[in-house]
Amino acid sequence: MNALLPTDSHNQVLAANVHPPDWTNPKPEQPYHLVVIGAGTAGLVTAAGAAGLGARVALIERDLMGGDCLNVGCVPSKAIISAARVAGTVAGASDFSVRVPDGTQVDFAGVMQRMRRLRGSISVNDSANRFRDLGVDVFFGQASFKDSSTIEVEGTPIQFKRAVIATGARAAAPPIKGLDQVDYLTNESVFSLTELPKRFGIIGAGPIGTEMAQAFARLGSHVLLVESEHGVLTKEDREAAKIVQNAIERDGVQLLCCGRNLEIKNDGGIRLTVDSHGKSYDEPVDQLLVAVGRAPNVEHLNLEAVGVAYGKKGIEVNDHLQTTNPKIFAAGDVCSKYQFTHAADFMARIVIQNSLFALGPIGKKKASDLIIPWATYTTPEVAHVGLYEHDAAESGVEIDTYLQPFSEVDRAILEGDDEGFAKIVTKKGSDEILGATIVASNAGDMISEVTLAMNQKIGLGKIASVIHPYPTQAEAIRKLGDQFNRTRLTPTSKRLLGILRTINVGA
Repeated sequence: MNALLPTDSHNQVLAANVHPPDWTNPKPEQPYHLVVIGAGTAGLVTAAGAAGLGARVALIERDLMGGDCLNVGCVPSKAIISAARVAGTVAGASDFSVRVPDGTQVDFAGVMQRMRRLRGSISVNDSANRFRDLGVDVFFGQASFKDSSTIEVEGTPIQFKRAVIATGARAAAPPIKGLDQVDYLTNESVFSLTELPKRFGIIGAGPIGTEMAQAFARLGSHVLLVESEHGVLTKEDREAAKIVQNAIERDGVQLLCCGRNLEIKNDGGIRLTVDSHGKSYDEPVDQLLVAVGRAPNVEHLNLEAVGVAYGKKGIEVNDHLQTTNPKIFAAGDVCSKYQFTHAADFMARIVIQNSLFALGPIGKKKASDLIIPWATYTTPEVAHVGLYEHDAAESGVEIDTYLQPFSEVDRAILEGDDEGFAKIVTKKGSDEILGATIVASNAGDMISEVTLAMNQKIGLGKIASVIHPYPTQAEAIRKLGDQFNRTRLTPTSKRLLGILRTINVGA
């Protein structure tokens, strides 16, 4: 089991929930309708849903229930980010004519203790006892396939009719010269810190690296963020990413992008050397976080014995999330390019239907039908769903783009949050929404309105008829609907509107 450090009362609560030290595996008495390997989001949703439908379900976990999200991902990171946002608000209070006499003083140990306390309290939802009470037989140990109807755990054979692999993925550092000579952090260990690194090196300016860079800078670290490509969030809309880059640099992050010749040195401490934009850097750091690279958890499952194909990107599945063995399915990070908790959740729902109702029409759900939004929780946040403009250009899809700057949205102006924008792309000549990007302090919440519209095939023009409270930042989405409707005005209607405006002015 991964060590939960430090071993304080909060981590003891977590361990008691997600891997009880005194747990005794049940003794299987008959074949299970469904055996689920992995108790992260995909596995937990699959197990709970199947048991709720009356299926006999076994859930196998070799480490901590709750997976990455609860233990080393979404939950701890957002707790730290929330504290960092408060620190950022205090630091910027003078912009609102609010004076903070002693300035910002961060108790980093207290920030991390709060994170562990909240994580421990949330962990009851993913606990072994809760799932046992839901009717799921919970087994701890390494699962290994013996044949297409048998899995072995800790020497115990478990018979099944269908199986689901939901073992997730883990941090996997890329080959960096000298990295193997130092102790470095990943997302699996950074949340065990109890002292703030004065100088914090982070490799990789993707979502994890950028979020942690800004958070630790706001908490008081001098952060050096190294990225091999230009800028941050290199897979996102470039205008959106540039706004985030400007924000994190204002918070004190030193971005070393277009990095070349990166090397890590051990001279009694950690030093990183890198060339960035024609300048060479040789920088000592107290801690180093490697925030790039993931590998699917497929080891020790003995997948060859049951004919399940896999590669470096994970287990191969068809659109119904069925592996190359028709009795075995997969869901979540172990088989998906969308490595998000909410994506794993909805993939699990597809697996429940397709594995338990394989013979009927309900068992024909497709992963390709999912419309998956995502967000990066920097300040401001970046949220996206569907097609990017550059995707459309590369695939030859003709689009129209509608852009609403938050500098023209009253609530954003009043809150000092007016640097971002909301952008929606539609099929050319139509109001059919193909994708959207939002950059705002609460973009992750706002993107759901667009996702709902896409899911229910509600056109952009119809959004204009939905009354949005004033003043809210979500008005930006309604304004985009107005933009589309203005493009539909005929010459006659434009003349009529001109006459009405003249009458109103003269009244």
